[in-house]
Amino acid sequence: MTDDAAATTENTSVSAIPAEEIARLTDDIVSALKTVYDPEIPADIYELGLIYRIDIEDDRSVKIDMTLTAPGCPVAGEMPGWVQNAVSTVEGVSDVDVKMVFDPPWTPDRMSEEAQVAVGWY
Repeated sequence: MTDDAAATTENTSVSAIPAEEIARLTDDIVSALKTVYDPEIPADIYELGLIYRIDIEDDRSVKIDMTLTAPGCPVAGEMPGWVQNAVSTVEGVSDVDVKMVFDPPWTPDRMSEEAQVAVGWY
C-alpha cells in the first residue's frame, strides 16, 4: 500500500461498531424516542419531526440534536431530559448528549403522516 492509499484509508470515516449493531442501536434509539410525547400534541417527538440528528459514536455514546414545536414551549427545559432518559435505556448505549437547536425552525411539514393523522390534519 502506498503512503497516499494509507492516508486515504485512515481518513475514511468508518465506524468501529459493526454495521449490524449500528442498525440495531438505531432501531432501538428510534423506538425509545417514540416513547417521548409532546404534552400539547398527541404524537411522539420522532413522528413530529423534532429529532434533527442522531449520531452514534464509536464509544457507543449518542449525540442527538432536537428542536421544539415552538421556542416558548412550556416543557423546553424538561424535554431534553426526557429524551436523554429514554435513549439511556437502550442496551449498548454508553452515554446520551441531547442538544436543543432551533435552526432550521420546526414547521408542521416535518411531521410524518402518522403524526398528521394523530392530530387530525390528514
